[in-house]
Amino acid sequence: MLEPNTWKDELAKRLRTRWLFKMLSTMIGIAGFFYAYFWVMRHPLSAMTAMPLTWMDELVVFWPQSFLLYISLWVYVGLGTALAKDLRELTAFGASSLVMIVVGLGIFMIAPTKVSGFPIDWSRYPSLAFLRSVDIAGNACPSLHAAFAVFTAFVVHSHLTAIRAARALRVCNVLWCLGILYSTMATRQHVALDVIAGSVLAVPASILYARAGRIRSQGSRLQGNKMEEQVQASASGPSSLGGG
Repeated sequence: MLEPNTWKDELAKRLRTRWLFKMLSTMIGIAGFFYAYFWVMRHPLSAMTAMPLTWMDELVVFWPQSFLLYISLWVYVGLGTALAKDLRELTAFGASSLVMIVVGLGIFMIAPTKVSGFPIDWSRYPSLAFLRSVDIAGNACPSLHAAFAVFTAFVVHSHLTAIRAARALRVCNVLWCLGILYSTMATRQHVALDVIAGSVLAVPASILYARAGRIRSQGSRLQGNKMEEQVQASASGPSSLGGG
């Protein structure tokens, strides 16, 4: 069991472990995702449908300054791999992310959607205008931006819980996730229905990741029990012979 004051050491240890491999795999994974994302956007199988606005969209005021919070997702996702303890956790993260991506891109191909209906002069906001010109405001629902934010929040929470990190860090993790979800609407890159659908998409990916962790824990316990039995058997062997 970890001592109360050792979580910082464990956190630093995790960040140091295979840091170059983690960084490169994350960069390659993100690059591969964007390649597939933009390819699907340009090869839909049907006409694109505009996502409807709801009363929830009216509650979120347009705030272009939240653009930095919006793009911080790609730093946030990196925490999911940076805090991984070993290759098994990295594999679980990658596999769960891949499932989420395949499902999301499959939906984009079969039922493509876009964001429209906001009376905004995008020329006044160069960063957002560039983002919309590249993204074509397509691949809207489900929002993979929201999906990755929620999934990463779950993974980071599991890491912080495992090392018994300070509650403040776990609160910051939740706030960062919520901030990214908020920014997807505040920058008008997505509507509420996109964010809700993306958050729902993150649920099975999180369950898959959690199950992979439980399987690993069960395997470790079984291996530990076998080793303990072997030690006990070797220790009791000479005594039994002596007693005979």
